[in-house]
Amino acid sequence: MQPVLNVEDVKRVEVALTRVGVSISELMHRAGCAAAQEALALGDVQNAVILAGMGNNGGDGWVAAEALLAHGVNVKVVTPIEPDQLSGDLARQVAQRAVRAGVSTLVGPSRDELEGLLSASDVALDCMLGTGFHGEVRAPFDIWIDCVNSSGVRVVAVDVPSGLSAQTGQAPGACVVADLTVTMLCLKPGLLADDGRDVCGSIVVAPLAEQTEQIVVEADPVAWRTDLEDYLDVMVPPTTAVDKFSRGSVLVVGGSSRFVGAPILAARAAARAGAGYVTLAVPACIVPQVQAHVLEIPVVGLPCDEDGTISKEAVPIVTKLAEKRSAVLAGPGMRVSGGTVAVVSALLASPTPLVLDADALNCIARLTSGKLQDFPEILRRSTPLVLTPHRRELGRLVGKEENPPASLVDQLEDARKIVWSDGGSELVVVAKGTATGCVGVEQAILPKPGPAALATAGSGDVLGGIIVSKLAQTYGRVDNLPLLCALSCELHGYAATLATERMGSRGVMASDIIDELGIADDALGERVTFPDADNGDENN
Repeated sequence: MQPVLNVEDVKRVEVALTRVGVSISELMHRAGCAAAQEALALGDVQNAVILAGMGNNGGDGWVAAEALLAHGVNVKVVTPIEPDQLSGDLARQVAQRAVRAGVSTLVGPSRDELEGLLSASDVALDCMLGTGFHGEVRAPFDIWIDCVNSSGVRVVAVDVPSGLSAQTGQAPGACVVADLTVTMLCLKPGLLADDGRDVCGSIVVAPLAEQTEQIVVEADPVAWRTDLEDYLDVMVPPTTAVDKFSRGSVLVVGGSSRFVGAPILAARAAARAGAGYVTLAVPACIVPQVQAHVLEIPVVGLPCDEDGTISKEAVPIVTKLAEKRSAVLAGPGMRVSGGTVAVVSALLASPTPLVLDADALNCIARLTSGKLQDFPEILRRSTPLVLTPHRRELGRLVGKEENPPASLVDQLEDARKIVWSDGGSELVVVAKGTATGCVGVEQAILPKPGPAALATAGSGDVLGGIIVSKLAQTYGRVDNLPLLCALSCELHGYAATLATERMGSRGVMASDIIDELGIADDALGERVTFPDADNGDENN
């Protein structure tokens, strides 16, 4: 797995490297050379333009310019001020050295001059604003960014695309859209979520020193990004010595007269993701509608109230059904009422591995008055419990309904409030967003995100079905629950990618994702088992 550090922790890594003999000057030299090497690897680079800022990120650019010149590339550095006027000692020194080596400069260009230069270039290196940037881009860099984005030239962003917050992944103003981002030392959360997913392109991590890996790990990563081979430990080995019961049995509890489709999607996803036996328990008033859509799945009618929601009288029926299953999913489409709160409470008290999604989470929010972290006894169990909130649901759980998490780092922080209040290894919060974090008490794991096609109604119900299916197939005996959840998320995303190829980027519905789950599961298994055969970029 690849460590992900908050920006402030990256600074501490730099300091730690200086203590083991790698100076800031040497780090800048290695960073610039790494950027130049990746630019050359794009192929057919004869003319390059470097857009250099006035800080250390600009210093990386001057080093890259000198390195490209040494490889016979015609290089020009665009700078807002003369190299001798740079205020930072180190940036000024490397700029002066590059000029002495023969690198030509263009100081404070007009828009027409910059556009002409970019149009004649094979690659542009974005070294304007580094990881310390936040807020909105000011002149002249906002104009430069606009010129770069409209030029059509290949763009390599050094450390982070200018205009993007490397911490939050947000770009409130002008932002470079890169083809490749060469980020130094380690991944940062803002590169992996929200606007970062649109503007970073492919991501390459340049460690810069042999001591980096150990120091980054010691810096306590905020999360870990998965590699395919990481999933080997939680994948169920293929075997023909199975029957429908030994493949795991799932109970899905949910639905209401208002939301009939959600539990259907979850149950079908659980079956498609490999569970051998799936049972669906819904309000009795909607059983005929549900049965018409799930021919292979038994449907149990539960006592319901006049509003079409599950009533309190369903509690003994649900708990008895749960006792006979390998895992239970509750929440899709069930709404929030006295009866559904009672059912969720009873399931939390049961010994069966449990996944709570959608309205089951809202039931918990009602039980705890939106302060779940203050009621850890509600979640304390001896068997696995997975909560799968999206950002708004997560906000409701931790008392931030009016101000839900707005970034990946916010998601991780709020999820940890829940997990750490309990402190048990059997609880995982799958905090869903443009990037999803599977947060356990010891670590947070970031699976590779799926395509934008996942942003469709019912997609979350499908993910809930996948997670409970994979959990059921292990019979709750899993050593790394966050990793199992991350595997489920990757399967969800891969199936959505296949559905996109068939239905188009805007045409995918949740049922299309379900239809691809079987093929996606087999293909993902092959990619995990034989990762060298996969040529895709693992950082996107």
